[in-house]
Amino acid sequence: MKYNLLGQTGLKVSELCLGTMTFGGTGWAAAIGNLDQPAVDEIMKRALDAGINFIDTANAYSEGLSEELTGQSIRNLGVSRDDLVLATKVRGKMGEGPNDAGLTRKHIMAQAEASLKRLNTDYIDLYQIHSYDPLTPLDETLRALDDLVRSGKVRYIGASNLAAWQLMKALDISRYEHLAKFVSLQAYYTIAGRDLERELVPLLLDQKVGLMVWSPLAGGFLSGKFTRENQGNEDSRRTGFDFPPLNKDLAFDIIDKLRPMAEAKGSSVAALALAWLLHQPVVSSVIIGAKKLDQLDDNLKAVDVQFTPEELQELADASQLAPEYPGWMLDFTGGDRQA
Repeated sequence: MKYNLLGQTGLKVSELCLGTMTFGGTGWAAAIGNLDQPAVDEIMKRALDAGINFIDTANAYSEGLSEELTGQSIRNLGVSRDDLVLATKVRGKMGEGPNDAGLTRKHIMAQAEASLKRLNTDYIDLYQIHSYDPLTPLDETLRALDDLVRSGKVRYIGASNLAAWQLMKALDISRYEHLAKFVSLQAYYTIAGRDLERELVPLLLDQKVGLMVWSPLAGGFLSGKFTRENQGNEDSRRTGFDFPPLNKDLAFDIIDKLRPMAEAKGSSVAALALAWLLHQPVVSSVIIGAKKLDQLDDNLKAVDVQFTPEELQELADASQLAPEYPGWMLDFTGGDRQA
């Protein structure tokens, strides 16, 4: 297991991060997984034994139950809290009241305290906004997050699921107002869905913001279970929850490239899809989640996969984005100013 710096910080996080959306299984998260405490402890132990020190959860996962199970597992396993980098999120609806969602100061402060209690910890290493809140001014959100950092209850702040202009606006407000700034972005990125590369990847590299990847297997589509002939079964997450959106024809073309490579390397399609992300310079950590130990074991093997330059080029060609404006115009006009 390798450890990467998270953005422009000195914090080292494992290149694979354990996601906890499968913990609990209540509410909308029931479609993802429904692991109880013994199963959570098994998954956590296997991940930690493999060298993972980074755990990502959210208050909205199973209506807070995921955080509770995560916190209890840390205690059950006797793990030192300071050996872990624990991340959670805020924004989602956590009640029926008009102020029980969003990124207002009121909601952030209340949910930070609730997450600390559920996780049974004194501090959160990385506190992330789960998405954008169009009703709350960004400076209100950032000042509330800054107060949490100054209080010591939060060490770093991050964002998730933002457009490039939203993230850049937030970074500028933090810079000019001398507030804690987002050190990371958690975003959807996969070899079968490279949209992030249009605007966000250049921004992350330019501003030295770390990238945490969610759903790296495209909602299980790159798990190796799917072929053109067999497009799902009752045990498949995609069968009951067809998300994230995906160009499945393109994804099958990519799987057709990955499968023979995986067979030649004695690996799996899923491990190679994860390994492709680990070879992308912008990626700080790839979030993996599992309902079963064998799924986790297979995902963990991604850290050992190596590609030749020719293989990487073959995968890049198979998965490349269609040209869009202004990207194609910038490429056309920028040729005379290359360093």
